Amino acid sequence: MYQCILIATDGSELSEKAVQSGLSLAALAGASVIALKVVPRYPRSYFEGGLPVDAQDIERIEKQWDDAAHSLIEKIKADGAAQGVTVQPVLAKSDLVAEAIIAAAKKHECDLIVMASHGRKGIQRLLLGSETQHVLTHSHVPVLVLR
Repeated sequence: MYQCILIATDGSELSEKAVQSGLSLAALAGASVIALKVVPRYPRSYFEGGLPVDAQDIERIEKQWDDAAHSLIEKIKADGAAQGVTVQPVLAKSDLVAEAIIAAAKKHECDLIVMASHGRKGIQRLLLGSETQHVLTHSHVPVLVLR
C-alpha cells in the first residue's frame, strides 16, 4: 500500500488530528513517516511585510520558531514510536509552505502526503486553506486532506 507517508503539520488543533490519523494509517500500512514542519523566515525589512527590527531580535524570534517547530516534530516522532511507526522529523525553512511540502515529498520519495484542510469556522470552512489547495493542485504525489 504505502511505504513512506509525509505528514505536514502547522501545530494547529486540526493539524494535530491529521497527524494522529496519518500515524494510524502508517501503522496499518507498515509505512515509515516523514514529519514535516515548515518554518517561515522572519521578514527582514518593512518591504517584506514586517516592521524594521534589529538583527538580534530577528535571530531570537527565528530561534523561538525553530525551537517550537523542533519540539512539535519530536512529539510526532514519540507518538509514532508509541504506535510502532518509524518517524523521521524534518524541519524546512521556507516562505513557500506548499512548495516546501511538495519538494520534501519528492526528496524523500513519499507515496502519500497527509495534511489538514484548514482551521477556519463558519462560512469560510467551505474553502480549503490556500496552502492545502496549492499542494492538492501541484503535487504529483497523492494527498490525503483531513478535516
